[in-house]
Order: sequence, then C-alpha cells, then structure tokens
Amino acid sequence: MKKRFIYCLPVLCLSVVLFSSHTGQKWKSDRPIAARPNIILIYADDLGIGLLGHEGQRIIKTPHIDQLAKDGIRFQNAYSNMLCAPARASLLTGMHDCHENGFQITPGGSYKYADADPSAFEKIGKAVDAVLSPIRNEQVFLGEVAKRAGYRTAEIGKLEWGFSSTDRQMKRHGWDHYLGYLDHERAHGFYPPFLFEDGKLKKIEGNTLVNSGKSGEPETQATFEERWDRKGKAKYSQTVFMERVLEYIESNKDEPFFLYFPTQLPHGPVSIPSVHPDFLNDNRLTQIEKEYASMVKLLDDNVGQIVAKVKSLGIEDNTIILFTSDNGHEIYYSQEGRVLKPYTNMKTGERFDNYKKKFYSESGGDIFDGNGGRAGLKRSNLEGGIRVPLIVKWPERIEKGRVSKRLVANYDILPTLAEVTGLGMPFKTDGVSFYGELLGDKGSEEHQYVVYASFIGPTLITRDGWKIRTYLKDNASELYYLPDDAREENELSGKYPEKLKILKSELLKACEGELSNGLYDTRKQIAISGLPGKK
Repeated sequence: MKKRFIYCLPVLCLSVVLFSSHTGQKWKSDRPIAARPNIILIYADDLGIGLLGHEGQRIIKTPHIDQLAKDGIRFQNAYSNMLCAPARASLLTGMHDCHENGFQITPGGSYKYADADPSAFEKIGKAVDAVLSPIRNEQVFLGEVAKRAGYRTAEIGKLEWGFSSTDRQMKRHGWDHYLGYLDHERAHGFYPPFLFEDGKLKKIEGNTLVNSGKSGEPETQATFEERWDRKGKAKYSQTVFMERVLEYIESNKDEPFFLYFPTQLPHGPVSIPSVHPDFLNDNRLTQIEKEYASMVKLLDDNVGQIVAKVKSLGIEDNTIILFTSDNGHEIYYSQEGRVLKPYTNMKTGERFDNYKKKFYSESGGDIFDGNGGRAGLKRSNLEGGIRVPLIVKWPERIEKGRVSKRLVANYDILPTLAEVTGLGMPFKTDGVSFYGELLGDKGSEEHQYVVYASFIGPTLITRDGWKIRTYLKDNASELYYLPDDAREENELSGKYPEKLKILKSELLKACEGELSNGLYDTRKQIAISGLPGKK
C-alpha cells in the first residue's frame, strides 16, 4: 500500500516498532481552543457488528448505540484486524499489520503477580521494556496526536496493545492519565485485585482472585457455580472504569480533551454482576446466553451514560463521540447442544476451517447471529472476523442520520484525529483521514483498498467491493465480490482470473513482497524473562 505523507492539518510520523525515550520537539495547534472538539473514542472488545439493533440484532436491544447512529454517521464498510493485539496496534500507530517488520507483541500474564512485593511492578515494567525495540524520536501515537495539539489525554480500560504494556509505553504514547489493566490476560477477568493508575498499582478492595475472576469455558454446571460464587469478587471492573470515565469528562469539560475508553465488554469469558431484566424470562436463551446478552446490554447502557453526561455538561455540540470495535464477533457462551468450541457445524458434526467449511450462525448455533449473517468469526479473514461497526456523532458538524459506504480501516482513525485536532506536521501512515467524509465532502481522498493479516493469511478489500482472501496453508487464494455476496459464498477466481491476478499482485505489494507477512503467528511473541512469581 502506498504510504501517505500529509502536510496540512494531520500530524505524525510512524513506524511499527516500540519503545524509546521521547525527546522530540513540541508542536501546537494553530486552532483556537474553543474551535477544537472534545473527542471520546469508545472501543468495544469483540463486539460483532450483528449485535447492534440498527444492524439487525433481534434479541438484544441497543437503543443508546442505535441513537448514536441516528444522531451521527454510520459507516457500512468499516474494517479492523481479526484479533485484539494487532487491532490496537493499528489503531495507535495508523499502520496496517502486513508489513515485514510487524508489530512487536509480548505475551500476556506479565502482571499476574505485580503485587508480590513493593518493587514487583517496577521490575515487570523493566523486563517488558527490555525486550522491545526503541521507538524513533519522531514517531507519534494516537494519544500524542491530541496531546501535541494541546488536548488533555486519558486512556481508561483495557489499555494499549497486547499483550503486556508498561508505564513507560503509556507515557510515550501520549497519555496524561491512565487507569486500567496493563495485561490483556488479566483483562479476561472482571474482578481484578489491582489495576494500574499513572504508574502506580491501585488495589481494588474486596477483589482477591489472582486470575481476576476469570470464568471457565464451555458452560457446564461447574463453570456456572464458579461464575456465580461471589467470594473475592466485590467490584466489577466496568463499574470502576465508568465511574472514572464520567468523572474525567466532568473535570475536563472546560478545555479540549481526548478520552480513549477501550472497554472489556463484551469480551469473555462471560461475567456480569446480574442478568439484565430484558433477558430474565427470555425462554429462547440459555442461562449463559442471558449473561452474555447482559454484557452487551451493559455496554449499550454505558454509551447512554456517556452521552447523557456530555449533554448535562452543555458540551454535546462540540464533542465527537466515536464508537467502534477492535475485531469481529467471538462466541463465549458455548454449551453442549448449542454451539461448540472448536467451532463445529451442529448439523453435520464437521469442524469449520474458515476455508472450505465456513462458520455461519445458522449452522454454528449462534442464536445472536453476532457476525450479522456474514461468514466467519474473530481470528479469520472472513467478513465476520474483520467487519466492524463504526459510528461518529458530532452535532456541530455532522448531519444526523447519514449512512456512508466509504471504505474505512481502523488505521484511518489516527490521521482523522490528527486532522480534527488541527495539528500541522507531516506523518507517515497507511491510513486515510475520513474527516472530509464526516463533513460531507464528497471529493475527499479515499482508499483504493485496505489490507489485514489473520491466522490463515492476509486479505485485501477494494473500494468497489472486490475481495481477495488467502489460505496460505494450502497456498490458496479466493475472490469475492461483496456487494452481491456479503456472505462470501460465491468464489469467483475461475470466472475472473485476471481480477484475481491483479488483486494478488496488490496484496503482495502491501505485504512487502511476502504474503507470509500477513500470517499472524502467536509463536512470534517476544518472550519476557525475570518476571516475579507467586508470593
């Protein structure tokens, strides 16, 4: 993909490597403070596009997110990575995940025993920092874009890319304030005994479980009983985060702020303090399906709380609320006779392979149809794994109720934010700002295509809807035309061999000459040594 250098309003110069001290110059926006909008980015975790009411969800009502779409612009062709770690890295850097020198990913679990002794947290941070490559001084990240434009910046929730981060990384990425996990493995539980706030360990009284209360899968009587055993589970993490989110918005209402809220919801394993009244007597659902639906419902309620807070403070008109998800749908409510992991065709007993045998909700047993009728789930390069919701509300500038067919990637958010904040310096990115689209400018620059890696190989989607997806294990490539085939059922390479050849050539270029650069491999995670052990 052609690299873009933008010299007008957007900012930043990016690469795909991590860590170093920041000694670069300071840049400031030329826009007056009053003209700069506040920005709230709500980043859902594993929220399949089909889980939202305005996208066709029939069981879970999501009125607040639906209203957000009615009050702003909804993108129908928005994409993200197939897994949380590369998705967050792409979001923070504005780069795709098919480069030869890809994102450096550390294993999860680093902070499991961060409370082992007073020096444990510092030791862990140094151990993680030590294995990562330096960041060039000119490199700028998502939080830095806003910070250099004079914004106050905060990140509250899951925190950064995977799977273990550090205080040094948080500060380098431009966050004035942060609260949450620094370890995605611990974030799989919702009752952490401690979180991290601005470089310090923050104990959560009444939470005592080392695994943060992580539940088991699949659903059995034993996992049900463990999940509802409240011992050591006093405070639900989403409650902690929402308290701080609302507090932050209120305390920073008088100056422009950028708040990034990477929520855990509705990532599993399933965990919720109580089943929502909407589902208590819903006989269509099993108990664990009711609990999962309640997690989605809580996320929707939280969006409503954030919108209400902004309104009550009188800052709604000049506040951008951007809502999206890190990747496609994942199922955390597997149960014998309903839906099985590894994902299995409930009618034939065959396992889905994301190639010849694709997951569809009706054959896989997903009562929620979380991928919105598309093929595949999280971890695949099928539409169900990489198509995500994207909604932007900005009453002062965005016309209500717009629906955009523009091709958008999650790595477009960084250059868009740069242009919104009005910070002027050149930067390197794979993204294209969609600021003009927000304002209704039909002549703004667009992607010719977007690219993403996956566990089975890279994929490329063009602006006019052609898609090439690979299955590198069999050295195979498939061709689809999505406007006529959103479910990826009609493979067209035999009918259009020249189109396949052209798109494969473009995909190879985007992968810098080697398609395996778009093959995500957990074995490439960077090992960390010298971590504290159990008390």
